[in-house]
Amino acid sequence: MKKIALITGGSGLLALNWALAIREHYTVILGLHQRNISLAGVETRQLDLESADHLARAFETVQPQIVIHTAGLTSVEKCETNPDLAQHINVELAVNVAQACAKLALPLIHVSSDHLFSGKTSLVDEIHSTAPRNIYGRTKAEAEARVLEAHPQALVIRTNFYGWGPSYRRSFSDVVIEALRSGKKLTLFRDVYYTPILIETVVQTAHDLINLKANGIFHVVGDERISKYEFGLKVAEEFDLDSSIINPGLLADQASLVQRPHDMSLSNKKTCNLLGWKLGGIKEHIARLHQQEQNGLAQEIQHL
Repeated sequence: MKKIALITGGSGLLALNWALAIREHYTVILGLHQRNISLAGVETRQLDLESADHLARAFETVQPQIVIHTAGLTSVEKCETNPDLAQHINVELAVNVAQACAKLALPLIHVSSDHLFSGKTSLVDEIHSTAPRNIYGRTKAEAEARVLEAHPQALVIRTNFYGWGPSYRRSFSDVVIEALRSGKKLTLFRDVYYTPILIETVVQTAHDLINLKANGIFHVVGDERISKYEFGLKVAEEFDLDSSIINPGLLADQASLVQRPHDMSLSNKKTCNLLGWKLGGIKEHIARLHQQEQNGLAQEIQHL
């Protein structure tokens, strides 16, 4: 009999890809709020995150063996213009989930961000002090601390992922591929660095960590630090598209944007040392993204 995995934020990009990655091995229940979803081999359930007690009762009914919390307000601009909403969604709802899981001794994977630091240091590790530059980063940093306070056995993964997105929520790789295929000029920052990772690998790694009963903060990112511009060129190369329409830009020139760190790269050494293997580099992850389109997984998500 399959174990049951319940995923909050069930209509989101991450949750959908997570469900597809584990549906053969788990009975997957996507917890939904407003948007309804239909995905083959995946169950759905309306889930109210507003109360820890309500969540605990829902968990007692569903009886999951693991909860993955992916719900969040991820738009840096929306967080900045509505800090109360950002605090509520990114912190308070996360704490409710953690409290409900702790009450029932349920394993919890809480998904965090690489947006937590000043951007002045490359490949930061898990013990590096957070120094967020905007409200999104501040709420994600606070959520980490409060989730672990509520549920010390929780696994907090910091990541920056990409994968195929639904029509209403495009991934960064979607934006690049769609622009290149339509011949639209695209400007990508050459002064913003990160350590991107394919969602499928995030999922595999997170479950490997949980199976080892890992808890606390782990960086689940790719092995390579790269600029957004360089990432776009790598995507163009793998998908055999014209990279000449990608223009290198500078975040430093974008005075109107909310402040962001220029370097979000994280070190995954702690994760790799525990697991005993590397998580993979840019080229192999983008090649796998291409395979997902060729084998139909991309289309499953894109039609939503």
